[in-house]
Amino acid sequence: MYRKEEPTQIPLESFELPFEGKLSEDNRWVMMASFIPWVEFEEEYAILFSSEIGAPAKSFRMALGALIIKEKLGISDARNSRTN
Repeated sequence: MYRKEEPTQIPLESFELPFEGKLSEDNRWVMMASFIPWVEFEEEYAILFSSEIGAPAKSFRMALGALIIKEKLGISDARNSRTN
Protein backbone atom coordinates (compact mmCIF):
# COMPACT_ATOMS: atom_id res chain seq x y z
CA MET A 1 0.00 0.00 0.00
CA TYR A 2 1.21 3.49 -0.70
CA ARG A 3 -0.07 6.56 1.07
CA LYS A 4 0.75 9.76 -0.73
CA GLU A 5 1.84 12.27 1.86
CA GLU A 6 2.04 15.99 1.50
CA PRO A 7 5.64 17.14 0.98
CA THR A 8 7.31 17.64 4.34
CA GLN A 9 10.83 18.31 3.11
CA ILE A 10 12.26 21.24 5.00
CA PRO A 11 13.88 23.87 2.75
CA LEU A 12 17.67 23.88 3.09
CA GLU A 13 17.74 27.40 4.49
CA SER A 14 15.27 26.45 7.25
CA PHE A 15 16.95 23.22 8.33
CA GLU A 16 18.77 23.62 11.65
CA LEU A 17 21.20 21.12 13.12
CA PRO A 18 21.12 20.26 16.85
CA PHE A 19 24.24 22.34 17.51
CA GLU A 20 22.59 25.34 15.83
CA GLY A 21 24.59 24.97 12.64
CA LYS A 22 23.21 24.97 9.12
CA LEU A 23 23.67 22.51 6.27
CA SER A 24 26.14 23.76 3.70
CA GLU A 25 24.93 24.17 0.14
CA ASP A 26 28.27 22.58 -0.83
CA ASN A 27 27.43 19.38 1.06
CA ARG A 28 27.56 16.46 -1.43
CA TRP A 29 24.25 15.02 -0.26
CA VAL A 30 22.50 18.41 -0.43
CA MET A 31 23.82 19.00 -3.95
CA MET A 32 22.79 15.51 -5.09
CA ALA A 33 19.28 15.91 -3.66
CA SER A 34 18.81 19.10 -5.65
CA PHE A 35 19.36 17.23 -8.93
CA ILE A 36 16.67 14.60 -8.34
CA PRO A 37 13.14 15.37 -9.62
CA TRP A 38 11.47 13.99 -6.47
CA VAL A 39 7.86 14.82 -7.36
CA GLU A 40 7.92 13.16 -10.78
CA PHE A 41 9.63 10.03 -9.46
CA GLU A 42 7.25 9.88 -6.50
CA GLU A 43 4.28 9.74 -8.87
CA GLU A 44 5.77 6.83 -10.83
CA TYR A 45 6.77 5.01 -7.61
CA ALA A 46 3.28 5.34 -6.11
CA ILE A 47 1.70 3.60 -9.12
CA LEU A 48 3.57 0.40 -8.21
CA PHE A 49 1.60 0.00 -4.96
CA SER A 50 -2.02 -0.70 -4.10
CA SER A 51 -3.83 2.21 -2.50
CA GLU A 52 -5.91 -0.08 -0.30
CA ILE A 53 -4.15 -3.30 0.72
CA GLY A 54 -0.78 -4.29 2.10
CA ALA A 55 1.65 -2.78 4.54
CA PRO A 56 2.40 0.90 3.92
CA ALA A 57 5.53 1.46 1.83
CA LYS A 58 8.23 3.93 2.76
CA SER A 59 8.22 7.22 0.88
CA PHE A 60 10.07 7.39 -2.41
CA ARG A 61 12.48 9.95 -1.02
CA MET A 62 13.41 7.69 1.89
CA ALA A 63 13.72 4.57 -0.28
CA LEU A 64 15.85 6.17 -2.99
CA GLY A 65 17.88 8.19 -0.49
CA ALA A 66 18.77 5.05 1.47
CA LEU A 67 19.75 3.22 -1.73
CA ILE A 68 21.92 6.11 -2.94
CA ILE A 69 23.70 6.36 0.42
CA LYS A 70 24.26 2.58 0.50
CA GLU A 71 25.72 2.55 -3.01
CA LYS A 72 27.83 5.73 -2.66
CA LEU A 73 29.37 4.54 0.61
CA GLY A 74 29.83 1.00 -0.71
CA ILE A 75 28.06 -0.60 2.23
CA SER A 76 25.86 -3.66 2.33
CA ASP A 77 22.34 -4.07 3.61
CA ALA A 78 23.15 -7.64 4.67
CA ARG A 79 23.16 -8.34 8.40
CA ASN A 80 26.60 -8.95 9.87
CA SER A 81 26.47 -12.32 11.67
CA ARG A 82 29.11 -11.20 14.19
CA THR A 83 26.82 -8.54 15.69
CA ASN A 84 24.10 -11.02 16.70
